[in-house]
Amino acid sequence: MKTSLKGKTALITGGGSGIGRAAVIKMAEAGANIILLDRSPEDSDELVKKIGNEQAIHVTADVSKPEQMEKAIQEGVDKFGGIDIVFANAGQNGTFTPIEHLEPEDWNSVMMTNLTGTFLTLKYTIPHLKKQGGSIIITSSINGTRTFKNFGFSAYATTKAGQVGFGKMAAVELAQFKIRVNIVCPGAIDTNIDASTNMEEEKLEEIRIPVEYPEGNQPLAGGSGKPEQVADLVHYLASDAASHVTGSVVYVDGVESLL
Repeated sequence: MKTSLKGKTALITGGGSGIGRAAVIKMAEAGANIILLDRSPEDSDELVKKIGNEQAIHVTADVSKPEQMEKAIQEGVDKFGGIDIVFANAGQNGTFTPIEHLEPEDWNSVMMTNLTGTFLTLKYTIPHLKKQGGSIIITSSINGTRTFKNFGFSAYATTKAGQVGFGKMAAVELAQFKIRVNIVCPGAIDTNIDASTNMEEEKLEEIRIPVEYPEGNQPLAGGSGKPEQVADLVHYLASDAASHVTGSVVYVDGVESLL
C-alpha cells in the first residue's frame, strides 16, 4: 500500500497532545512535513524539536478565532510551500450537565471550538489544497453519531453530529478538486481531553437511566483505545492508499458504540 507521505505537508490541529500528537508523530515518521497547530506552545515546541525544525513547525492559534487561524495556516504554508493533508482534530468536551442546567456560554464555547473550529480549519486550508488536491480528516466521535447513552453530553454530541454532516457536505463539494474528506469517530481513548471537561455529577443524577454493561466497555480491547490506534487510521486516510475513499465515517472504538 502507498502509505508514504514523503514530500507532503500535513496541518494538524490540536497536535500537541492526545490523538493529534500521535498523528503528528505517525505522519512525520511517514515522511510528511508537519504544521502543528495548537494554542499552547509548551508540549508542541518540544515535539517540533524532537522531529526537527526542518520538518516541523509549531503555529499558535485558537481554532475558534478566524484571524488567528488564517494567520497561523499562512505561516505554515510560507515555510513548506503548501498543504496536502489537513487533520481537523482540535476539540473540547466542555460541561456535561442536563440541558436545563447548561449555561448558554458553556454551550457556545463547545460549539465554537468543535464545530466552528472545524469550519475555520477547512475554510483557510481549502485554497491551498485546491492547487493539487489532498486529504482532509475530521475527528468526530461515537457520541452524537452512533451512541446517545452518555447523559449530559448534549452540547458535545451536537457538535460531533454536526462535524459528520459538515464533513459529508465538504466531501461532495470538494471532490471535483481531488480533495477527499473523511471523518473518524473514536470511542474512549486515553488522552488528556478530560482536562477540558466540567462534569456536574450531582445534576447528572437527575437524568441518568441505569444501564448495566459487561465488564470492560470495549470488548475488543477490554478498555480504552490508544491515540496511536486512531493515528494509524488517520495516516491511512491521509495517504494515497485511500485514494478512492471520501465521505466516509469510520469508527475506532473496539465495538464500544454497539453495546
